[in-house]
Amino acid sequence: MTPGTSGDGPGHVTLRQILAYDDEGMLRLLLAPAGQDLAVHGLIVGDEGPARPHEGRIVLATSLAPDLRDASAVVREAARRGAAAVVLRESPATPLPDEAMAAAGECGIALLARAEWADWGDTVALLRSATSYAAAGRDDIGAPDPGGGLAALAASTARSCRGSITVEDTQFRVLAHSATGPGADGVRRSTILGGRVPEQRVAELRRSGLLRALWTSQDVIHRPADGDSPERLVVAVRNHGEMLGSLWAAADGQGLSPDATRALRRAAVLAVPHLLRHRLDESGTARREAQALRGLLHGTGDRRTHLWSLGIAPGTPCAVVVAVRDSTGGPGADRTLDALAAQAAATRPTGRILREQHRIAVLLPVRDEGDPREVLALARELDGPSAGVPDAVTVRIGAGRTVASGLDASLSYASALEVVRALRDREARGCDEQPVRYAGPDEVGPTIDALRLLDAARPVWESGDGPVHELIRADLAAGGDLVRSLAAYLGTGGDIPAAARRLLLHPNTLRYRIRRARERFGLDLDDPDTRLVLAVAVRLAGAF
Repeated sequence: MTPGTSGDGPGHVTLRQILAYDDEGMLRLLLAPAGQDLAVHGLIVGDEGPARPHEGRIVLATSLAPDLRDASAVVREAARRGAAAVVLRESPATPLPDEAMAAAGECGIALLARAEWADWGDTVALLRSATSYAAAGRDDIGAPDPGGGLAALAASTARSCRGSITVEDTQFRVLAHSATGPGADGVRRSTILGGRVPEQRVAELRRSGLLRALWTSQDVIHRPADGDSPERLVVAVRNHGEMLGSLWAAADGQGLSPDATRALRRAAVLAVPHLLRHRLDESGTARREAQALRGLLHGTGDRRTHLWSLGIAPGTPCAVVVAVRDSTGGPGADRTLDALAAQAAATRPTGRILREQHRIAVLLPVRDEGDPREVLALARELDGPSAGVPDAVTVRIGAGRTVASGLDASLSYASALEVVRALRDREARGCDEQPVRYAGPDEVGPTIDALRLLDAARPVWESGDGPVHELIRADLAAGGDLVRSLAAYLGTGGDIPAAARRLLLHPNTLRYRIRRARERFGLDLDDPDTRLVLAVAVRLAGAF
């Protein structure tokens, strides 16, 4: 399996090497009847068709149902076609069927389980990265770099180039660098000290066109000395066309060697597996943290383990802020949430951000459990960035109640979602002159209580009958004009002119509709019990 492919190249890696490389614990070996030194020549993702060769490949069982009911059949078919191993997803809620283990043992095929926090993309990246390490020792690439990883590679390349080497990822973060000599320029010093290329430097490289050339070039780019900036060489690190990062060589008080271009080109090839590993580690860490945060907010799994994964002490007071977008799609919807997530990350570095389909949630450690202003301030700050996003969608932001411990973060999360629901309800009913986009539970407390009462009343209402039920069913089937009119009438306390303005009707039209409700359905709207039942009914009907 060559780097960046699904495994058709001449190289291979053993199962033992893959497991040794997997220090994140993404894969768990369940059974290896032929031992761990069997050669792996590639991978199969799901069902790639009958023509796809399986010999010596690892089959990722991506198409299995969540209950793994067909796992044993998949294992037997993979073994029949000569596969080396099968990887199944693992979940505490769905234990691996005994039949699958038995099938693997009978067929002599290795069986592995993928960690719950990872996904199939992570698994593919792990296998490709592990094989890249094996490929680095092949003659067609060159001798492997000395032990020590990127730092050793940067040091050896610096000696070959007679300059200073910096290895950066695609976010301009410094992953490794050689020793800095006395002649190093200011840009290099500030880059190494700050751990990333300064923003003004990135902007200058973008304006000059160098970054565009770097993204598109397959070879070393030369930048001559300019004033205080010494001569530089830069080359992209690519894995079959995919940009992983870059290597920079700068003259360090002397000219670069005549062999510097060739040395940098070779170093870019040797850096591939290391940058693949960096990306894999970063992705795995982010996914594990997201899994822990999701479990903490939704109240699943071991809460103390989740907090440990997030680096938060159990006794830390916390609160959750959620931003929920309208369900309308389009590019603007995702961009809106991206902008809010970026704002939260920039202004609250101690917060933990979870991105879900229609919302983001921010778990915020707070200093004062009894002071909600810090949490409400974040909700207010998130109300602004979406306005500047093209095609932005409406976002409502709820600040949950502060809890004394992060162990109870799910309670704050539920509180924040209740606030968002209350904001949506108030806007639909026109309760505020201008729609309110953010709030805490104290600001919309009565609405939250009303919604809870309505939730409790729904089963009672749906099991009953009578004139109010008849009115609701008949009018909603006819379009709901009467129900909406009664909702506005009751919502304004019986003020006909105010209700008519809300409905954009003439007051006499509204009077006629109310009279029709009295006459057709026999409703006594002067009776307080009838008005109460009708008020609950129109709210449950969504007519507001």
